[in-house]
Amino acid sequence: MIGTERAVPRSSEQMLVRPTMVTLTSSTSLYRFPPRGPRPNRVSGAFSTSCSVDGGGVRTSYEGVKLAEKVDADKARVDAWISSKIAGISRARVQSSIRAGLVSVNGRVIDKVSYTVKTGDDVNCTIAKLQPLRAEAEEIPLNIEYEDDHVLVVNKPPHMVVHPAPGNPKGTLVNAILNHCILPNTSANIGRQTEIADIDEDDLDLDLYTENIHHEESCSSIRPGIVHRLDKGTSGLLIVAKDEYSHAHLAKQFKYHTINRVYLSLTSGLPTSTSGRVEIPIGRDLSNRIRMTAVTGPFQSGPSRHAASRYKVLEVLANGGAAVVEWKLETGRTHQIRAHAKYLGIPLLGDDLYGGTKDMALSLIRPKTPASCHAQLIDLVSSIGRPCLHAMVLGFEHPCTGKYMHFSCPPPSDFAEILGKLRNFGK
Repeated sequence: MIGTERAVPRSSEQMLVRPTMVTLTSSTSLYRFPPRGPRPNRVSGAFSTSCSVDGGGVRTSYEGVKLAEKVDADKARVDAWISSKIAGISRARVQSSIRAGLVSVNGRVIDKVSYTVKTGDDVNCTIAKLQPLRAEAEEIPLNIEYEDDHVLVVNKPPHMVVHPAPGNPKGTLVNAILNHCILPNTSANIGRQTEIADIDEDDLDLDLYTENIHHEESCSSIRPGIVHRLDKGTSGLLIVAKDEYSHAHLAKQFKYHTINRVYLSLTSGLPTSTSGRVEIPIGRDLSNRIRMTAVTGPFQSGPSRHAASRYKVLEVLANGGAAVVEWKLETGRTHQIRAHAKYLGIPLLGDDLYGGTKDMALSLIRPKTPASCHAQLIDLVSSIGRPCLHAMVLGFEHPCTGKYMHFSCPPPSDFAEILGKLRNFGK
């Protein structure tokens, strides 16, 4: 559903069957939504490198821009201060310039993005040109929920990787978007590929752009950017910015956690409480670099970051052996829901990395179901090929119109099929 009102799909309160539990419809589709309206035509273009300054002294241009000003703040990080002086530029672009040695303070070149500047400091900066990692446009079908000149909202299928990486150079959402936007000579600036997996959603900043094409700059110029991401196995809604202004605006909404994101999951077992808030820091698991972990206790080693999630049990499945759990994110850490679900003792079905293994699912569900169902249960659990997690709701402020946009989409067929079979085990 699209619009300026905060119209949410049927709320949990509307589906109550008892004070502490919520049930969903018995059909394979969890929610029904009105058909979406027509999509505007796509536009094409690219950014100019010319520079302009608005009435408030804030520059509104991008690569190649030179900034030479005195600091007018008491104390500030240099990357944040420069970003505040050039409207529409992403923080990552500024940080790239700093690391490239293109920023000096009081005549001294700095290379730390967290360097502190103070009132009266002379700052000189040149915004670095994007150093692209090439990503070829590929003709890959996209399920588009909404599109205008500035943003694109897609319903990502499970098993699709969002951005190219050493193990996934093709077949990604980025490749599909480049083709969809009909951009010739396309490249994708997604930073150093080996480090992308370590970037939280709150800090993610992936740009796509055209090389050697210069048209008149406008808010509707095509320059797609990945503002956030979903794990390969996660399905659901994801927003893409089509120009750098929209990209920076949406990135700020993610940074300050004003984006409305609701996820649906199928879990092994039930949490102790039917609803609650998890506020446990998340850090890299020192024993497994590809896994995150909830960091508790004073003796944990390794860096971690604040993470908060709200959850609610919407439906008990298989007599308590599994559940439909809704998640609302307050922060955007890597694998946040998966790590918090494991911390609660309810790993997502199909999530081997976070404890949602076949053996775990069987140990929790089999004792709750009749023996006559056990063979079917084993087949079902063995067939689950991804973590059962779906990004169901996405709401944000449109970067150019200021209107609130709200989108909802039901889970895909594999999720719905698993849900239907788990319901039958409870009968």
